[in-house]
Amino acid sequence: MAMNDSVNILNSAYLAVEYIDSFLPENPLQQPFKNAWNYMLDNYTKFQIATWGSLIVHEVSYFLLCVPGFVFQFIPYMQKYKIQQDKPETWEKQWKCFKTLLFNHFFIQLPLICGTYYFTEYFNIPYEWEEMPRWYVVVAQCFGCAVIEDAWHYFLHRLLHHKRIYKYIHKVHHEFVSPFGMQAEYAHPLETLILGAGFFIGIVVFCNHVVLLWAWVICRLMETIDVHSGYDVPLNPLHLVPFYAGARFHDFHHMNFIGNYASTFTWWDRIFGTDSQFIAYKEKEKKQKLIMKKKA
Repeated sequence: MAMNDSVNILNSAYLAVEYIDSFLPENPLQQPFKNAWNYMLDNYTKFQIATWGSLIVHEVSYFLLCVPGFVFQFIPYMQKYKIQQDKPETWEKQWKCFKTLLFNHFFIQLPLICGTYYFTEYFNIPYEWEEMPRWYVVVAQCFGCAVIEDAWHYFLHRLLHHKRIYKYIHKVHHEFVSPFGMQAEYAHPLETLILGAGFFIGIVVFCNHVVLLWAWVICRLMETIDVHSGYDVPLNPLHLVPFYAGARFHDFHHMNFIGNYASTFTWWDRIFGTDSQFIAYKEKEKKQKLIMKKKA
């Protein structure tokens, strides 16, 4: 009965969104996007699209999303939003991070990306424009992928902090106590494989078109670069996502090394109490601000 009720609720929600969508004005970018998509299908093989398309989406998205955080360090006004103001970025650290990223992207991730075509063929995932799901379906699927990846990340990330294995793998990522956006994928190759595996679970569950694979890549990069940015910028649209952890939550993990293990949401840390030190830290900050106001 409970399962039937859940299905009915989801169906009702889907019909409601579809009804609302019918009243929205036509997207002026849809036809150019359709033309570009069909051009891609007509001029490239599925292997080329899956492999080089996925690589381009990842690399372009990653470094474009890193640009705002990189630029912030040169804008004095933005420094008030930097979380650890006593630990500014240095060129030496950023250059070291960039070199490690290039190695990980092209010698660890690229071989995995080369398997994308075989993955889509095995699961019979379509590429055709006519099979592409509506925008709200893709959004819902990306959210579902985030929920699954977050669970995987919490438990495996917490395991990587175990004292017997921490220094061999995860210590590399914690080399930077004050994180910056580009450092999001700065990690030991084994960590890239272990935590990165969570990315694909949601794809196996939800993927009904190759466009979801690319949309989920962009969403995941947007989230991980944001939480590693080192800046808690107001009016961040990601803060509208329910239970979103954000930069301040994950920045504390790098500063404290213990707790706040989840990647995107706060619920696993709340359930297992691994956010207790973060909560205590926030309370201490509030008291200090009140004392400063009274003195002023």
